Amino acid sequence: MGKTLIITTAGINCDRELAEAFALAGATPESRHLNELMADPAIIDAYDLIGIPGGFSYGDAVAAGRVAAQLMRHALYPAFVRAIERGVPIIAPCNGFQIAVQMGLLPGGGNDGVLPSEPPAATVTLAVNESARFVDRWTRIEIPAETRCVWTRGVTLGDETSLLPVAHGEGRFIPQSSALLAELESRGQVAVRYAADDNPNGSVGAVAGICDPTGLVLGLMPHPERYTRWTQHPWWTRLNAADRAGDPPGLQMFRNAVTHAARCAAV
Repeated sequence: MGKTLIITTAGINCDRELAEAFALAGATPESRHLNELMADPAIIDAYDLIGIPGGFSYGDAVAAGRVAAQLMRHALYPAFVRAIERGVPIIAPCNGFQIAVQMGLLPGGGNDGVLPSEPPAATVTLAVNESARFVDRWTRIEIPAETRCVWTRGVTLGDETSLLPVAHGEGRFIPQSSALLAELESRGQVAVRYAADDNPNGSVGAVAGICDPTGLVLGLMPHPERYTRWTQHPWWTRLNAADRAGDPPGLQMFRNAVTHAARCAAV
């Protein structure tokens, strides 16, 4: 149970971290190259969870994630639709978020969660950071109380532990319109926010990550796979025992997804 597909290709460099996070949560990760999947998209049907890792896919030529997104959009979109219909949790951190948005997985279909048979045009973008600089640091986050995201719902955050690392040059979340942002919020599709005083890239609404209407697909600019052990916390030696009780926020997210996949398999 918990057989997990980690999609890798040229320029991806966070695949091992993502695989390790899934393994710590009790899943069994397997890395498969994008070329292999494009040759036989039905491979995806055998997996219970999917990870689209971060990095600089194809050197972020043209724009961040653009090449990988177009390849997946044309060859793999129907396979991803089938996965979502089966209840497969999918996570796409950083470059993966950029890919998921451009290939049409996020923000997703209508409120009923039904994805169109053909990949839709992107309605949100992840633009160049407001500072016009690459940002590589830890940032404070918040989890909206009403999110429908199976990855982040119920994640507990402490005053000293509500952090995730970011590392990107193009992560500023911009919706097509203010009405779209209001719609995402009302549907519970905002999965992660930057703290009000700690928005690292100027994202509209301080949005750090969104999910699709099913709550299965999570795209976010921070890297939860880099915060699955307390020793990864930037000042972990100064945390008291209460702060370090339970799992770090990143690992909580992966455990949520693995638990959800197990429940789907049991039905």
